[in-house]
Amino acid sequence: MKWLLFCTGILFSMQVAGQTDSVQLMKDISTLADDKYEGRKTGTAGNRQAQFYLLKRFGEAGLQPYHNTFEYPFYFKRGETNIMGTNLYGYIPGSDSTVIVISAHYDHVGIGRPNQQQDSIYNGADDNASGIGGLLAIASYFKQHPPRHTLIFLAADGEEMGLQGAKAFVARPPVPLQDIVLNINMDMIAHNDKNELYACGPTVHPELKPAVEKVAARSNIKLLIGHDTPGTGADNWINQSDQGAFNQVKIPFIYFGVEDHEDYHKPSDEYKTINNSFYFNAVNTILAVIRELD
Repeated sequence: MKWLLFCTGILFSMQVAGQTDSVQLMKDISTLADDKYEGRKTGTAGNRQAQFYLLKRFGEAGLQPYHNTFEYPFYFKRGETNIMGTNLYGYIPGSDSTVIVISAHYDHVGIGRPNQQQDSIYNGADDNASGIGGLLAIASYFKQHPPRHTLIFLAADGEEMGLQGAKAFVARPPVPLQDIVLNINMDMIAHNDKNELYACGPTVHPELKPAVEKVAARSNIKLLIGHDTPGTGADNWINQSDQGAFNQVKIPFIYFGVEDHEDYHKPSDEYKTINNSFYFNAVNTILAVIRELD
């Protein structure tokens, strides 16, 4: 029965949002959440190994590099320590000169946390191997279905250390900042037992609301607009992931994510705890919104 429901969900998503490769999607999230990447903490060997995997996948997805490279190092201080992070990005050209940046962070928090066993690996399947898997799937789709806008696909580093990669990107973008008309950010899109995915942003950018509502009306997940009301404290997600760096320079955004779950920032955030059918449908729903906005 579960398999039947999963297949039914896949077929529905194909109808409303175009086909993405479900097998490759699951391979990407499960690979990045593997122990060998040691939690992908910025500046570590495990993070660098994740970069190698993503560089291979960028090429397979058909992304084009700026300046003959996908790799863009940046530096920041953590206390008294200088840390190097590395953003990875490439693009799919559109017929229009304006740009949409599609982003997700690939770093997580590494090994060991206070009050935890020191050999615990925080694999970050939902946070945020899920967003990266979605980014790769969407890139592959648009390689086969050329967009109107040029689409930059940004795998950001250093999100867990204060949105460092996204801040570095907007400080030194590969195109004029005024040409970037929208940021679509994905952070935690694979684990929700209520079948709910939030779109944060349309409340403060109401011009984006019709596209979200149009897709929500035909999606088989619950796509909800919310967590984007200023002045609501921790319930306000506007600056809580990489879209915050774009928001600070007045670029409209939609942040797709789920509410915190029991595995958030715990070693139990592993591939086996995600909701596979929900994840696949969430990626295709996000793709449908991007298609509407493009």
